Amino acid sequence: MKTCPDSVFALRVAGLLLGDLMAAAPASATDITNARSAHAAPVAERIEPYQPRFGRTRPLIAVIGENGGTELTDFVIPYGVLSRSGAADVVSVATQPGILKLRPAVQIRPDLTMDEFDRHHPEGADYVIVPAIDKSDDPKLLAWITSQAGKGSTTVSICDGALVVAKTGLMRGHRATGHWATQSLRREKFPDTTWETNIRYVADGKVVSSAGVSASIPISFALLEAIAGHARAGELARQMGVSEWGTQHDSDSFHFGLRSYAMYGAAIVSGWFRRSETVGIPVSTGVDEIAVALTADVYSRTYRGVKARTVAASPEPVRTLAGLTLVPDRVVGGPRGPDRVLPAPRDTRSMQVLDEVLDRVSTEYGRATAASAAYDLEYARRR
Repeated sequence: MKTCPDSVFALRVAGLLLGDLMAAAPASATDITNARSAHAAPVAERIEPYQPRFGRTRPLIAVIGENGGTELTDFVIPYGVLSRSGAADVVSVATQPGILKLRPAVQIRPDLTMDEFDRHHPEGADYVIVPAIDKSDDPKLLAWITSQAGKGSTTVSICDGALVVAKTGLMRGHRATGHWATQSLRREKFPDTTWETNIRYVADGKVVSSAGVSASIPISFALLEAIAGHARAGELARQMGVSEWGTQHDSDSFHFGLRSYAMYGAAIVSGWFRRSETVGIPVSTGVDEIAVALTADVYSRTYRGVKARTVAASPEPVRTLAGLTLVPDRVVGGPRGPDRVLPAPRDTRSMQVLDEVLDRVSTEYGRATAASAAYDLEYARRR
């Protein structure tokens, strides 16, 4: 599963060819954290407080995806946090009818298509959340995001959803950020945007953006704070295992260089000695969609051909904890079953699952594999 363009992924593979030249040991996720340089206090970023419109008692939030491929955690985490808050009406939206395929795994049945959303809500959304999307130049998608902004929505890009929003022109003249691996690309293609680094999210009026995948967590709580206040955001953060949602970040320590090439190379080489496998993630009514998303995303970033698939007792859609309609990939006892089924997501704080799964991957596949997954997620493990 690629967070970055194919050209960037190719650099990772090219890094493997340099492996014999590298004396550095593979970096663990903890090593990455310890290597971070100290930074001055970050610039304060504050998403503008929600202002009710059209007689609404709470904001309407559209989380948009393109049916052929939309980043899993970019989509699910904001949806899950904001839905569970009870402070907003959150709608999953797709570019066209049918299943919305999230990558690297999980498929859902969206609430509405863009056309249906426009018919149901002609005044438009208050917030439009844009994840990283494979088909980032879909003209209908770009036109819809632009139309929503024209009706007064705040546009919130997650990770390389910034590439989508930048292509609409909405970021022109604004400050913004995105995934560390596309920083050079964004600066080259969209020089009229001020691309910031070393920050987890940027709020510039009605254009809000986050850094790489894991930054979907703090930006979701920052948005909730703008909607419902600090106390409500803090209460839900504690319930979900989030200690803070500030902007402090060191994206400069995530880059392609000898150390990262060695880390990715070690992960790929170790995979040569293990067969690829399909792992099943059990799902049932009320499952924590954030736990499912984090588990699937981490396992799919191991660079060893691991495929994560949801597994249910029947092929019928499953309603998740926050209200997403999840369509199982496999049925227990059915054909094309997984090679093994992972433990069911525990009744734990949703966001703690990320560290738990990285620990499991480290035990099963090695520290370098877990470290490369964390690097992809632009996640600094604090342990």
